[in-house]
Amino acid sequence: MREIVFDTETTGFSFSDGDRMVEIGCVEMINRVETGRTFHAYFHPERTMPPEAQRVHGLSDAFLADKPLFHHGAEALLEFLEDSPLVAHNASFDFGFLNGELTRCSRTPIKMHRMVDTVAMARIRHPGAKHSLDALCSRYGIDRSHRTLHGALLDAQLLAQVYVELTGGRQIGLGLVSEAIEVAVASAPAAPARPRPPRVFTVPEADLARHAAFMKSVVNPLWGGETAN
Repeated sequence: MREIVFDTETTGFSFSDGDRMVEIGCVEMINRVETGRTFHAYFHPERTMPPEAQRVHGLSDAFLADKPLFHHGAEALLEFLEDSPLVAHNASFDFGFLNGELTRCSRTPIKMHRMVDTVAMARIRHPGAKHSLDALCSRYGIDRSHRTLHGALLDAQLLAQVYVELTGGRQIGLGLVSEAIEVAVASAPAAPARPRPPRVFTVPEADLARHAAFMKSVVNPLWGGETAN
C-alpha cells in the first residue's frame, strides 16, 4: 500500500485568518517502507513572516522572496500525492493549510477520508504520555539530533519512522495480523447453537464376546461395587 507522510510549515496557526503555507515536505512509503522518493517545496506566502513563526522554522522574508507562489507548484504536488492516504502529525492542521491553498487556486481539496493522524494514533497507543514529534522520537529511540529548527521535509522523514513504530515497528506484519485477528474475534457474532444428532456405532458380535470374556477375567474390579470370585 502506498502512503505519503507529509508536514507543512506556515506563517501561523490559521489559514482562515490569513496565514499561509510556506513549505511542504512529503515522503513516499510503500507497505510502511520508505522508497526514497520525496517531494519538497518552498512557497512565497504573499505576506510578511511573523517573528514568532520564523523562530520556529527559520524561514525569513528574505529567504522566501524568490520562491514560487503555491499555485505554480500545485500540479507537481498533486501528481506526487496521487490518491494515496496522507499521514501527518496533528493532521487537521496540515490538511487545513493544504486544502486552503488548493481551494485558493481553484483546485479540488483533498478528501478528509484520506487523512491519517499520528497524534490520534499516539493518544490511543500511549494514553497520558506526551505526543509531540520530539517526545515520540525519544520514546522510540529515533535520532533527531540534527533537528535544530522545524523543517517540513526533515519532520516528515522523522514522522515516517514514528509512523512505522506506531503501526507495529519492525514486526509490522505480525502485529497487524494479530490485531486484525483480535478485532475479528471480538466483533464476530456468536454462532447459533445447533443440537447435534446422536451418532450411532455398530459393534461386531465377536468384539462384544471378547470384551465380555476380558471383563470376567479381571480380579477384584474397581467398578460395579462387587468383587469377582
